[in-house]
Amino acid sequence: MVFSVKTFNNINPIGLKELGNAFQIDGDKADNPDAFVLRSQNLHETTFPEQLKAIARAGAGTNNIPVDAASAQGIVVFNTPGANANAVKEAVLTSILLTARDYLAANRWVNQLTGADVPQQVEAGKKQFAGSEIANKTLGVIGLGAIGGRIANDAYRLGMNVLGYDPYVSIETAWNISSHVKRVDDIKEIFAQSDYITIHVPLTDDTRQVIDQSAFDLMQKGTTIINFARGELVDNQALFEAIEAGVIKRYITDFGTEDLLNREQITVFPHLGGSTEEAEVNCAIMAAKTVRRFLETGEIINSVNFPNVRQALAAPYRITLINKNVPNIVARISTAVSDLNINIDNIINRSKGDYAYTLLDLDETDQQKIQDLVAKFEASENIIRVRLIRNKNKK
Repeated sequence: MVFSVKTFNNINPIGLKELGNAFQIDGDKADNPDAFVLRSQNLHETTFPEQLKAIARAGAGTNNIPVDAASAQGIVVFNTPGANANAVKEAVLTSILLTARDYLAANRWVNQLTGADVPQQVEAGKKQFAGSEIANKTLGVIGLGAIGGRIANDAYRLGMNVLGYDPYVSIETAWNISSHVKRVDDIKEIFAQSDYITIHVPLTDDTRQVIDQSAFDLMQKGTTIINFARGELVDNQALFEAIEAGVIKRYITDFGTEDLLNREQITVFPHLGGSTEEAEVNCAIMAAKTVRRFLETGEIINSVNFPNVRQALAAPYRITLINKNVPNIVARISTAVSDLNINIDNIINRSKGDYAYTLLDLDETDQQKIQDLVAKFEASENIIRVRLIRNKNKK
C-alpha cells in the first residue's frame, strides 16, 4: 500500500526521506492525502480531506492547527517535542548574555561613530555599556520540558542560580534536570526572586497572559523577561506599564506584534528560536518517522490529541479504532469480535479527554470475517474512525 503525504511550507528533504518507498510525497497538490506534514501553515480555515488520518507539525507548537476539529474527525495530530530544543535553548542563553551586557545597543552606538579619532571616542563612551555578569544572578524557568530543562541545566553551568517551576513535568524529564536546579511549587516565587525569567509552556486558556499585572507587581526592579514560547503568554499592556515603572529592564521575544516594535527596552526577533539548519532537519525527521510509524503500524507517539499507544504487531491483522471515550467500550469491542468467532491476540485501549484509541490485534486469517468486523465497527455510533492494517510479515 502506498500512502499519500501532502506537505506545506519547506519541509527538509532529508527528513522526508524517512518516509520510505511506501509513501508518495505530493507537495501541496494532493487532493485526498493520508497525512499532512507542515511547519507554520495555518489550517484553521482548511477543510480536511476525507482520507486524512494524520497531521504532523514539524515543531512543538500546534496553535496553527484546529486540534479539536481534527479530533472530532478522528485525525491524529502529532508534534515534534524536543527536536528544536537545543536551538531554542541557545537562543535564550544568547538573549540573556545580550541583555546583561547590552551588546546590541553597544554595536548600534559604535557604528554611528565617525572620524580618525574613533578609538578615542570608543574609550570615552564605552562606560555606558558596562553591563553586568550573569554569574550569581537568578534565572527563573517557567516550564521544565525539553527546552526549559536544557536551559535550566546550562544556566547553572554558567554560574547562575536557577529556579524552576513546572507542576506537570514528566518523570522522564525530571531525571534529566540537574539537582542544582531548585524546584519551586508556586510560580509567584519565580516572579519575586528572579533577575531573569524565561517561559516555556504551551499556550492554553490557563497559560494565556500568565505574566500579567499581578505577576509584574511581584517582580523586583530591573527584571528581564525572555519569551521564546508564545507571544500571548505575556500581557503587553501590563508589560509596557512595568517597563515605564522600571520593573522590567528588558523584554526579549521571538513573537513580533506591531505594538512591540520600535520600543527602546523591547527586543523583538522574527521567530528565529528554532530556525537552525539542524533543528529543521531534526523536526522533519521526527515528523516523518512519526507519520510513517502511525500509518504503517497504527502506533501513536507524540500526539497532542490522542494518547501514546505502542504494541508490537505479531498477529495477522490489526484494527485501530478511534472512539468516543464512553463507558464499556472495550467490552463492546470484545463482544463484537467474539460474535464473529474471532480470537483476540492482543488489545490495548487508552483514553485522552473525550476520545480513546484502541489497537486490536486479531489471530484470524479469514479475510471475510475481518471485513465483516470492520463493517460492524464502522456502523457503531461511538466509533469515529476504523483502520485495518495487515501484518506484512504474516502470510
